[in-house]
Amino acid sequence: MDSSERDQWFDEANGNLAVGDLEAAVTLYRQCVGANPDDFDAWHALGMCLLKLGQIKEAIGCGLQATTLRPNDLLAWTALSQMYVRDGQIAEAETAKGNARILSLGGKVLRDH
Repeated sequence: MDSSERDQWFDEANGNLAVGDLEAAVTLYRQCVGANPDDFDAWHALGMCLLKLGQIKEAIGCGLQATTLRPNDLLAWTALSQMYVRDGQIAEAETAKGNARILSLGGKVLRDH
């Protein structure tokens, strides 16, 4: 797959999300991550769509993948915290929220080597 095909899927998914067609957006975001497992933006967007659809466990999996790919991304940790809260995993939510707070203050969750 070339990047233009991924970009087309991602743009179309974003369009579906904008008009509220979450199922169609999920399908396209899945295509993006299936074609490129290192696609942070697609993992993050897929997780948020799944959260909105109430598919919490799968959303958390996507959120974990996003934070693995970009451990110093504030938005990814904030989203993961929200996912854990929805699932009732309060300790995990607090940890994710703590990481987001570290990042919001200019710190790093994972130091560059």
